[in-house]
Amino acid sequence: MALNLRKDQASRAVIVHAVLLSYTLIALYPVFLIVINAFKSRKGIFREPMALPTTKTFSLSGFEKVLAKADFGTYFFNSISVTVVTIVVVLLLAAMAAWALSEYKFPFNTALAIYLAIGIMVPIRLGTVSILSLMVDLGLVNTLTSLVLVYVAQGLPLAIFILTEFMHQIPKDLKEAARCDGVGEFKIFFAVILPLVRPAVATVAVFTMIPIWNDLWFPLILAPGDGKQTITLGVQQFIGQYVTDWNAVLASLSLAIIPILILYLIFSRQLIRGLTSGAVK
Repeated sequence: MALNLRKDQASRAVIVHAVLLSYTLIALYPVFLIVINAFKSRKGIFREPMALPTTKTFSLSGFEKVLAKADFGTYFFNSISVTVVTIVVVLLLAAMAAWALSEYKFPFNTALAIYLAIGIMVPIRLGTVSILSLMVDLGLVNTLTSLVLVYVAQGLPLAIFILTEFMHQIPKDLKEAARCDGVGEFKIFFAVILPLVRPAVATVAVFTMIPIWNDLWFPLILAPGDGKQTITLGVQQFIGQYVTDWNAVLASLSLAIIPILILYLIFSRQLIRGLTSGAVK
C-alpha cells in the first residue's frame, strides 16, 4: 500500500514538473529568439530565424549601431533612474501604509483598504488625458519626474495590498514585547517589521519594476523629448514606417533584458519565498 502511494506521488511529481518545464520553455522561447537573432546579420534573421548564429550569419552590427548611433547610454540611465526611484518610493510609502492599515484601528480603516484595492482593478491608462493635463499644469511634461509620479501611483495599490497581507501574519506578541521594552513605533517598523517582510518587499519590487521597465505608453506621452526618453521609447527610432532595422531593435531589446536578469538573480530567493509564503503552514 505504501509502495503504491509513493509511486502515485512520484508520478504526480513527474507530471507537475513536466508541466512546469513546458511552461518555462514556452515563456523563455521568445526571449531566446530575441537574443540569438540579435547576433545575426539581417539576412540571417529572415532566412533562419529559428537557428543559432553560424559563421555565415553571425554579426554584431546591431550592437555596433545601438552603441554608436543611438544615445543608448542616456536611454538606459533614464530607465534605471525612473525605475529605481519609483521602487524606493513605492516600497517606503506602501510599507508604511500597510503597517498603518494592519496594526492600527481607526475610522474608515476598512473603507480605505477597499479604496486602495480598487486601484488594482482600474487601469491607470484610462486617466491618460487627465494625467497629461495635470502634468502640463504642473510644468512636468518632458521630465522624468512625471514618469516617477505616475508609476508610483500605479504601483502603490498592489504593493499596499501585498504588504498588508504579510504584516497581518506577524505575531502580535513580537510587537508587544518590543513596546514593553520601550521601543518606539518608528523603530519597531524599521528594525522589526521590515526585516520580517523582506520576501514580500522583494516580490513587490519585482512586480513594480517589470511594468515600469517595459512601459512605452507613458514615456511616449509624458516624456518623448530628447534626453528624456527611456529604453522602450529609444528603440522606436529603429522602427520606421517602411524600413525597420531589426538588428538594432533586437540588440536593444537584448541589452534591455540585462537589468531584469540581474534583479532576478539578486532577489530570486526572497521572491520565491514571498510568492510561496502562506502556501504551507
